[in-house]
Amino acid sequence: MNAICLVAGLLIAPLGETVTLQWTHSVQKTLWAEDYRLQGNALKLTSARVQGTGAGMEPPLDAVYRAGAWHYTPPLPPLPAVTLRHSPYVAPYTVCAGADCRPMPAWLPGLPADTVVSLQPCPPSP
Repeated sequence: MNAICLVAGLLIAPLGETVTLQWTHSVQKTLWAEDYRLQGNALKLTSARVQGTGAGMEPPLDAVYRAGAWHYTPPLPPLPAVTLRHSPYVAPYTVCAGADCRPMPAWLPGLPADTVVSLQPCPPSP
């Protein structure tokens, strides 16, 4: 399967070739969003947005402020995976596959309240 998946142990949710990951900063309470695209067997972070600054959220110098957020393209190479922490102490990540945006537990029914989740290329089918 040529797609990005959310993976938590045996729970796997195929999402498509592009994914937006959104979350609210636990201290500043502002929205952060990142767009990923499948590139070969890796994830390419194509753009990011943050609605404010502070507490480790400073946008880079080349960021452009528009539509209520700082927009920029992080200079990262393709990533094998993005590791996320699902915790009962903060709001869950929102994951968007196209226009279908849901909290992470809705993509992975049965997700434990406190666990590690990976955003990664889908594993090969057996």
